[in-house]
Amino acid sequence: MMQALKRVRHLRSTTVKAGFNYIGSSADVFSQMRQALKGVRHLRSTTMTQAVSELSVPVPWGEIRGKVWGPDHGYPVLCLHGWADNCGTFNTLIPLLPKECRYVAVDLAGHGRSSHRASGVLYSFPSYVMDVRRVVDALQWRRFSIIGHSMGGNVAGMFSALYPEMVDAVVMLDSYGFLPTDLGEIPKSMRQGMDETIQFEKKKQEMKRRVYTYEKAVERLLTANHSLSEQSVHILLERGLDQVEGGVAFSRDIRINLKNIARITLEQSLEMQSRIQAPVLVLLAEDGLNKFFDEPDRKKFQISLQAYRNRNHTVTELPGKHHFHLNNPDVVAPPVSDFLQAKVLSQSARLAEEHTSKL
Repeated sequence: MMQALKRVRHLRSTTVKAGFNYIGSSADVFSQMRQALKGVRHLRSTTMTQAVSELSVPVPWGEIRGKVWGPDHGYPVLCLHGWADNCGTFNTLIPLLPKECRYVAVDLAGHGRSSHRASGVLYSFPSYVMDVRRVVDALQWRRFSIIGHSMGGNVAGMFSALYPEMVDAVVMLDSYGFLPTDLGEIPKSMRQGMDETIQFEKKKQEMKRRVYTYEKAVERLLTANHSLSEQSVHILLERGLDQVEGGVAFSRDIRINLKNIARITLEQSLEMQSRIQAPVLVLLAEDGLNKFFDEPDRKKFQISLQAYRNRNHTVTELPGKHHFHLNNPDVVAPPVSDFLQAKVLSQSARLAEEHTSKL
């Protein structure tokens, strides 16, 4: 396994050099991006060997990293992982989805191989939405679809509400798209998040990065997240660990554990949801996210789900735990594939045929 980590480390050092250079005309930028995305390298996971290309998008504090599957001119689909995960969460699902698509899965800031936010800068859903806007701008995607798991589904929901003209379809994997907070709890959550941040900053100099053996890192992630199979843990750790002196350390920014201060009410959530113009597929795990919350929160989520149904979106429950897309992709892939085919690919093919007939 240490050899696998060395390969990932080597891949990281070589692909950073292939990052996009923004100096020059837009045509130059597009040409450079295309060349960067064409570099195909092989990543070995515990379940498969397949060709992917590594993505690097410069941002003001460093870079957003990711992986790309599919043909250069395939229909664009952005894939967003959940909290504390990384883009490896889609390793087993994407190979089972329609081959006509170009899948770009990113490590959100502070996760996987992407840069941590600058000191003093908080992690929040609006910040992640802004990062998505940066990525699609770099890719020059004007319209695309989004697949988001858990937190990634919440980022997808907010992005689709703020930029409805850019999104063709949305797939939420064990996610409700928004996490509403009771109005009276918002001040408490905001204060708690600010206090945690101040305390963290005071202790930061004293804190040492914890070093593990690879086996202990696996054990820690399995203990912390019971919805992951051991095989899935190995997949996530391919991008979730850094080699350090004496062993390995988790690559994610510890600040993602601090309380999120950006909160919205149920009423605001429903308003945002109403602004999504794209068709939405919500796939819930039977033994998934719903089990993490108490009854009052579950009632809010049921209201959100009913609002999706009222707008003719699709809400379906599938067997599995929170990471069902990674643990059991054969269960999740069929409804996702059917949805993309019906809502996006068939229409794209029809429009292309109509355009050709007019020539």
